[in-house]
Amino acid sequence: MEIDKPAGVLFDVDGTLVDTAYLHTVSWWEALRQADQEIPMAAIHRALGMGSERLLQHLLGPERDRDADDRIRYGHDSLFAEFWDRLRPLPGAAELLRACSARGLRVVLATSAAERELAALRAALLADDVIDGVTSVTDPDVQGAGPDLLAAALDHAGLDRSRVVFVGDSIWDVAAAGDLDIPCIALTCGGTGRSELAGAGAAAVFDDPAALLAGLSDSPVGTLG
Repeated sequence: MEIDKPAGVLFDVDGTLVDTAYLHTVSWWEALRQADQEIPMAAIHRALGMGSERLLQHLLGPERDRDADDRIRYGHDSLFAEFWDRLRPLPGAAELLRACSARGLRVVLATSAAERELAALRAALLADDVIDGVTSVTDPDVQGAGPDLLAAALDHAGLDRSRVVFVGDSIWDVAAAGDLDIPCIALTCGGTGRSELAGAGAAAVFDDPAALLAGLSDSPVGTLG
């Protein structure tokens, strides 16, 4: 007899659990400026969550000098690294992860952060004791951000997509979950408005991890078991 796979919650990290959305915006803005690309911060912020390759494609277009992509990415990473020791969790982030774990759900992080950046994010969260798995776009079998990252996270954690909820903060998170028919709870703490997240297809929208924690039983997480 086949044993049912456990239920779980996938979490985006940047802008969802750790307060980094605008730090990434400023870091991309400066890295692009150093490459003689003047892109408004509002446009950069709206592209967060795509993954770096799609972000540059979206902001600079297909006719850009692709030879500069690695230099821009390195610039962003170096600039963002200056904030690592000052990163802070969003309200209720660690408590939310612990509440999901206490319900018997697997807690899995799915992130575009590289290894050292991920270590800084986890140090800010202080919740390693309840994190059951982490999948990053730098893992060898992950093709990129978006649905590929989420699919890999499911495989790594041994989760069935029919018993999973994803928590993110951007319309791109909502779209990635939708591609896999996974309900997405969206949080506005990454800077995207409630109506836009709902319009993108979010199953529920909350202000931040603390608000989701307060309404956890009535959220899509409450249907898992």
